[in-house]
Amino acid sequence: MAAVRSSDTHTAGPVRRTGRAIGHALRLPLTAGARGIRKATHAHGAGESGLGKLIELHAVNGAGDVMITVALASTVFFSVPTDEARGRVALYLAVTMAPFTLLAPVIGPLLDRLPHGRRAAMACAMFTRAALAILMSTAVMTGSLELYPAALGVLVASKAYGVVRSAVVPRLLPPRFSLVRANSRVTLAGLLATGVAAPIGAGLHQIGPRWPLYGACLIFLAGTFLAFTLPRKVDSAKGERRARLVTVVQGEKRKPSLRTVGPAVLHGLQANASHRALSGFLTFFLAFLLREHPLFGHSAVVSLGIVGVAAGAGNALGTAVGAWLKARGPELIIATVLGVALTAAIVAALLFGGLMMAVLCAVAGFTQALSKLSLDAVIQRDVPEQVRTSAFARSETLLQMSWVVGGAIGIALPLNGVLGMSVAAAIVGIGAVIAARGLLTAARRGTAHARVA
Repeated sequence: MAAVRSSDTHTAGPVRRTGRAIGHALRLPLTAGARGIRKATHAHGAGESGLGKLIELHAVNGAGDVMITVALASTVFFSVPTDEARGRVALYLAVTMAPFTLLAPVIGPLLDRLPHGRRAAMACAMFTRAALAILMSTAVMTGSLELYPAALGVLVASKAYGVVRSAVVPRLLPPRFSLVRANSRVTLAGLLATGVAAPIGAGLHQIGPRWPLYGACLIFLAGTFLAFTLPRKVDSAKGERRARLVTVVQGEKRKPSLRTVGPAVLHGLQANASHRALSGFLTFFLAFLLREHPLFGHSAVVSLGIVGVAAGAGNALGTAVGAWLKARGPELIIATVLGVALTAAIVAALLFGGLMMAVLCAVAGFTQALSKLSLDAVIQRDVPEQVRTSAFARSETLLQMSWVVGGAIGIALPLNGVLGMSVAAAIVGIGAVIAARGLLTAARRGTAHARVA
């Protein structure tokens, strides 16, 4: 018996070593990838400050949102003829955005009362979307109206997360890190996660319409846990000074409010509203135009994929440029990219064609991303702590509604390419007329009319 046990031991040793070697080889790509991601997100002091964990949380947020988008797009847009799809999309916008307009202004003041519960607020936004994804998994099968209030809940929870995340970034800045650079890192992580999760969601949809929503549920549950791993200083008010916005009017000092934020925030918001309206217009106008007139002889799905990839690449490039720029003058950046978008839209109208549509989508993605990063930096710089969350909430609401207005124009407009690009140029032109001069003046004067003291 002893001889048998000795033989088994000698045999088991090499087997165990071989098994461990195989297991290590199989785990190596995953662990190496995880270490690479962690190294990238925690670089330049982001790990020590806690910004790295916020970057990872935002990547999870982007992946979950795109899973839900894939499920909704397949139900509302791709499964029906063009004329019926127009009606469904218009109904979706009306049913979700009308209540959102009423609910969104409440988000900021409510979150202002929770300065010590920011981690819990982000975790709650994640868990809410996980629960709603399961609820929507039944609605996408039956096509019932339950889909619309659930989609509204997802939208509100997503915006609540975004508002808190924007307010948290200044508390997690590493040394010698600009706000634009920090915002761009967070945004870029979300974009990369979206790019990875989108094809996975499309693959899950091939199994069944419910499966992208099941995937979203798991992702948001992971995000719920990750939200609580953020540093405690996100919730703590220790060392946090109540900023005071000072505006001198006839020798008097006004109390801090959103009406005294200064010209840089106001004109930056006007410019970004123009960018967001352009984005909404192109999204819906080209979605329907390319269903009827695909690009380069390709199918409608491939054509939509081409312009979608162009827009996504432009967005990613704009975010990367934001990370690279020192952004000492965000007002000048906003004014510059507004001019770039206007030029691209005019050229697309004059030289209309498939290539120019893709170029315009890329430029629109680039300018929107860089302009939004700069606006966030201006708000984080100029708006006092006690109303900053409300400022983000209201600005996000205005931008969301600008996107809806642009989308509504795109849905209603006849499917004529030259006319569509001309309208796109007009949308950006209105923003340039309203905001460009004020932005350049604010860039020259700094924050003469409003300063944080």
